[in-house]
Amino acid sequence: MYILKAEHSFDSAHFLSNYDGKCSNIHGHRWKVEVDVQSETLVKGGQLDGMVIDFSDLKKDVKAMVDYYDHVLIIQEGTMRGETLNCIKQDGFNVIAVNFRPTAENFAAFFFKLMRDKGYNVKRTTVYETPTNSATYEESEVRQSEI
Repeated sequence: MYILKAEHSFDSAHFLSNYDGKCSNIHGHRWKVEVDVQSETLVKGGQLDGMVIDFSDLKKDVKAMVDYYDHVLIIQEGTMRGETLNCIKQDGFNVIAVNFRPTAENFAAFFFKLMRDKGYNVKRTTVYETPTNSATYEESEVRQSEI
């Protein structure tokens, strides 16, 4: 099995609604996202001879995916009063609402699915919210074959 890894980072703020602790306040992270893709074989012939895929394509797609979330406030849909959200946006701040609680675990699964939908044979994704804390998402072979 060949495994290729590409990583990219982004800075953003978030908060965890209905959380009893410091993370219920708006705070920021330097998120690092690692995407591992896999293949049993290498390309034979042509420009990609001896490769799984072109690293340039993988790096470009990982960067584009995470850059969308760079320097924004990420909120879970429905967790901020409309008036508050409107004021923040009117003051020129970028806010992205997601349909999940913005945890490292949920982002790992979210980024896995985005890259799989781009056609990559994703083995796993890992999301670091600090240099020493990360969450990894991968699907079992049974689950992957069901999809």
